[in-house]
Amino acid sequence: MTDRRCVSCWKIKNKNDLIKITARNTDGKVIINPDSVTFGRSAYLCYNEVCIESVFKKNKLAKHLKASIPNELKGQLLDELRNS
Repeated sequence: MTDRRCVSCWKIKNKNDLIKITARNTDGKVIINPDSVTFGRSAYLCYNEVCIESVFKKNKLAKHLKASIPNELKGQLLDELRNS
């Protein structure tokens, strides 16, 4: 099964159409994990600005990952969106 759910809008999409964010098992650091080589608790987001803004506004990402989210992650996600 390669379908995953966006933690912002809850739509189910192919995991290749979503951005994967992972809180690493080793140190809890939250990173963008496009190639799925890092193990840990993960969340997926749609490639759109509405979902990215919403997940930070409502603190959904921190709740889902059970980790503190670094301030620069939102900028990194928006950059990822522009580069895709």
